[in-house]
Amino acid sequence: MSSLSRKIRVLVVDDSVVMRRLLSEVISSDPELEVAGYAANGQIALALFDQVCPDIITLDVEMPVMNGLETLKAMRAARRVLPVIMFSTLTERGAEATIDALALGASDYVAKPTDSGNYNSARERIREALLPKIKALCQRSVAEQAPQFVSRPPSTPHIKLLSRIQVVAIGCSTGGPNALAQVLPGIPADFPVPLLIVQHMPAAFTRFLAQRLTALCQLGVAEAVDGEVLKPGRMWVAPGGYHLAVARQGQETRLRINQEAPENSCRPSVDVLFRSVAQVYPGHVLAVVLTGMGQDGLRGCEMLAQSGAEIVAQDEPTSVVWGMPGFVAKAGLADAVLPISDIGPHIVRRVTAFRPITSGLAQPAGVAI
Repeated sequence: MSSLSRKIRVLVVDDSVVMRRLLSEVISSDPELEVAGYAANGQIALALFDQVCPDIITLDVEMPVMNGLETLKAMRAARRVLPVIMFSTLTERGAEATIDALALGASDYVAKPTDSGNYNSARERIREALLPKIKALCQRSVAEQAPQFVSRPPSTPHIKLLSRIQVVAIGCSTGGPNALAQVLPGIPADFPVPLLIVQHMPAAFTRFLAQRLTALCQLGVAEAVDGEVLKPGRMWVAPGGYHLAVARQGQETRLRINQEAPENSCRPSVDVLFRSVAQVYPGHVLAVVLTGMGQDGLRGCEMLAQSGAEIVAQDEPTSVVWGMPGFVAKAGLADAVLPISDIGPHIVRRVTAFRPITSGLAQPAGVAI
C-alpha cells in the first residue's frame, strides 16, 4: 500500500459479540484495512455513519431491532451508496434473505462458517472469503495485481464471419445476480436457443436465484439437472457446488453436472462451462462474461476464441468488479465490450439474426451479415 493511501475503513454490523471480535481480528490483520466502528444492529449502524465515515460495510442478515434487509433499505432510501457485504448463514432462510439483499443493492455476500466452534478455522475461512472482496469492491489491491497472463492486443485484424448461434453461455460472480436481472428479462419467450449460466454461489443460493430471475423473465430459469436435454427457449443456472457442462449423446445434447475439483477456487466454474460448449458447439457459441472478481472464464474464452465463438464482456463502468470481464477484455479475447444495458439486446439481435426462414431451413453458418 502506498504511504499516501488511506486505509479502507470497514463498519462491522453484527449482533454477535463473537462475530464482531472475529471480524475485527480478520480486518485488522491486513495493513490496508481498518475497523471504522461496530454496531450490534442496523439502527445503531445508521446512527454511526456520519461519525465513522466508512468506505464499506459488513452487514449481518439476522439482527434484532433492525435486521440486515431493513438496514439496507434504509441506506438506499437515504442515498448511501457505499458497498455492502452481507453475512449470511448457509441455510435456506439465509440464502433467500441474501438473494433479497442483492436485489436491494448489496454488493456481495460472505457465508458464515459452519465450523464456528473452531475459532481459528472460522477466522481463516472468513479471512480468505472477505478480504479480497473488500479490496475489490473498494478498488484496491485486487484490481492492481499483475495479471497471470501476458496482456496482448487482439490478434491480426480480420473480418469474423457471423455464424448461427446454437447456445448462449454466461459467466458471472460479484454483482452477477443484479447484472443477470438486467440482461435476462429482455430475452423473448420465443428465444430459439438454450441459455446456460454459471454464477458463483454456494448450494441452496442458486435455487432462490433461479426463482427470482424466473419472476422477472419471459422464460423460466431453472437449476440444471444432470441428463436433461437442452432445448430452445430454456435457461438453466449451474447449481451451487456443482460444475455445469454439456455433452453430446446421440443426436441430443444433455446437461451434465459434477462435483469434480474446483477450478480457479470455484465450483461451479465458468471455465468448465465455456470449455464444454466450445467442444460441443464449435463456432456456434455466444459467450458473455459479466461482472465478477478474479479471472474465472479467461481460459475458457481462449478455447472459445480458437473455436470461432463470439465473446462479449461487460464494460468497466457498469461492472461492480471488473475482474472476470476485465481479464478477458485485456487479453484481446472479447469481440465486444458493452455496458450492461446493451448486452441483453445484443444477445437477442445476434441469436435471432439466423432465425429459420419460411422453408424451415436455417441460414447457413459462416454467412457475413
